[in-house]
Amino acid sequence: MKTARQQAGRKAEEEAAAHLALSGWRLLGRNVVVGRDEIDILAIDPGPPAELVFVEVRSATSNQFGTPEERVDRDKVAHLYRASRALTAATGLRRRVDLVVVDRRSGQSVVRHLRALEPA
Repeated sequence: MKTARQQAGRKAEEEAAAHLALSGWRLLGRNVVVGRDEIDILAIDPGPPAELVFVEVRSATSNQFGTPEERVDRDKVAHLYRASRALTAATGLRRRVDLVVVDRRSGQSVVRHLRALEPA
């Protein structure tokens, strides 16, 4: 049985994936494990130029721990870039790391997409 927090996280990932698909992205995988790192969503942004995108999904229902964006620290971004390098090293594909936030603090789901997080 999943905890309420795990269920909420899964629902946020589903909302984020739907948002990306409606934007024309091709979803390649969810919860992709690369070494010790996990990518919430792996997708192709059709661009131009087309890019392989490693998407971190965060959600929030309260301000108790800050905004969802504030919960992604330098270490998390570094782990995402490490995983992206491991998957794209042999291909030479363009890659980037994005953050999709599902913000439920107002009682409704609001999706925000922040593109190209900077590596630490």
